[in-house]
Amino acid sequence: MIRDMTLQAIKQAYRTGELTPLDLFEDIRARSARYTDSNIWIHLLGPKEQDFWLSQLTEKCLETHPLWGIPFAVKDNIDVAQVATTAGCSEFSYLPNRSAHVVQRLIDAGAIPVGKTNLDQFATGLNGTRSPYGPVRNAFDPELISGGSSSGSATALALGLCSFSLGTDTAGSGRIPACFNNLVGLKPTNGILSSTGMVPACRSLDCMSIFTFTCDDAASVFTVAEGFDKADFQSRPNSYSNSEKAYGQHTGTLKVAVIQQKQLNFFGSEAYFVAYQRVLDKLEDDPDFELCEIDFEPFREAARLLYEGPWVAERYIACRALIERNPGAMHPVVRKIIERGKDFSATQLFEAQYKLKALRARAVGCLNGCDCFLTPTAGRHYRIDELYSEPEKHNSELGYYSNFINLFDMAAVAVPVYMTPAGTPFGLTLSSKSFTDRALLSIANRLEQLFPTPLGALGLRKPVTFASNVQNSKYIDLVVCGAHLDGLSLNWQLTQRGARLIKKTKSASRYRLFLLSGGSTRRPGMIRDENNGFSIDVEVWRIEATELGSFVSEIAPPLAIGKVELDDGIWYTGFICEASGVANAEEISQFGGWRGWLNSLE
Repeated sequence: MIRDMTLQAIKQAYRTGELTPLDLFEDIRARSARYTDSNIWIHLLGPKEQDFWLSQLTEKCLETHPLWGIPFAVKDNIDVAQVATTAGCSEFSYLPNRSAHVVQRLIDAGAIPVGKTNLDQFATGLNGTRSPYGPVRNAFDPELISGGSSSGSATALALGLCSFSLGTDTAGSGRIPACFNNLVGLKPTNGILSSTGMVPACRSLDCMSIFTFTCDDAASVFTVAEGFDKADFQSRPNSYSNSEKAYGQHTGTLKVAVIQQKQLNFFGSEAYFVAYQRVLDKLEDDPDFELCEIDFEPFREAARLLYEGPWVAERYIACRALIERNPGAMHPVVRKIIERGKDFSATQLFEAQYKLKALRARAVGCLNGCDCFLTPTAGRHYRIDELYSEPEKHNSELGYYSNFINLFDMAAVAVPVYMTPAGTPFGLTLSSKSFTDRALLSIANRLEQLFPTPLGALGLRKPVTFASNVQNSKYIDLVVCGAHLDGLSLNWQLTQRGARLIKKTKSASRYRLFLLSGGSTRRPGMIRDENNGFSIDVEVWRIEATELGSFVSEIAPPLAIGKVELDDGIWYTGFICEASGVANAEEISQFGGWRGWLNSLE
């Protein structure tokens, strides 16, 4: 039986009695046996191992524990208590007494581990073939790579052997496998998910990642998994603008940065080239999407630093004891890459850091005013034999669109958007500044609705989203009606704070406009009148929430910031006026707006 394994579907099956956790985990083990040749699991937990967590469910309530009885897979460089952690190398193996901080939070919420998944050894690779446990085969075509290094976690989920899975991400390991297996891959802001109990590849750059079938599920798991960890010196508290309430289905207009056409590279894949162009064409035809081409070169230069620069030394540190004691225990390709790390000097490290800062400044400048950066997740889907023939070359190509993210301290979400004629998936990645995780998930949710794909590799339709409409909480859309209009005397107060014009439109037909007296600058006041109102010309400007406070502090009475209804029936933050301020003022509503009145003076 092919089962919908999304969180809501499993919860509903539990509520109705159609399914019990014990039945579900027995079924998962039975179905896993069909995929032995796919090399998904390093260790699949048996009934006795799971009994401890399953028995705890009797003390937890389904309605108060958001992941009650939900099965999840764990990449085998993340600790699960009393289950060996190998990082893809049996000689490195150790038995942890405690689960990783994130794993424990999930278990506390009712989730149950299914097993430890295969990976590119020591999380070094983007392809899923660099493991002594065998290459992880793609969920759609066993001749294709699953993507790595979180290969087993992605394939396990796509085949319905869990409801979500944990990976890690340094260079794209939480996004590339999502693309190749038709999944959502959340690469959170570094530090929001604790790294306690995780074997790092590059400790200063690494983070855990989350694979799910849908954006809704990613948001739900993320909410449980996040949390400041005082035991992790890299842990960072989340911001209010990036809190749980910020997630939903994004509404309104979006300005999206995309790569210049001449800088795109699909490495000979006609299928991925066509898929990307078709998706981009549809977005260009959508009036709510404004696509803005930017220079990709600073992102590419930074990406090359990850494997060609001194950050490889961090990989050497992570497994130094093993590589110095028993180098033959390591996968030959992984060992070749990691051994380079011992030869970098402090001088080279600082030179690379200076270069990275310069590149980041250029890259951030390219993204100013954009809601997100949209790229292909990967340029080509390779076969396993192609990776064996040229392992470093093709792995580097896999990171063309992904390697820069952590170096620039960005958040990212991979989302599936297209199925090729061969029946394999293609996906996009949305990225932006740190602490924009839920804004990106909200935009990804919107793309999920625009470009529906099946549920992983299960052939089922995705469920309808339960997310409510939201706008990016990092920004506020502000309605202006007077001197702050584009090009007028006070517009600089918006533009110098980085605000940008979203649209020129009209208020609902419930407002009146008056010429205010006093002050050095002529300005109008707009008040609401339900019975004798007019439709007034206005503009909507998008301003960062952090800039709004200083802007409001400069507003002189009787003007204030409140809520304004536009002609589409939607209420926005905007300029209003106290009724007492227009008691003896000249009404100018008949001119249709402030510009209309100014033009009448000419």
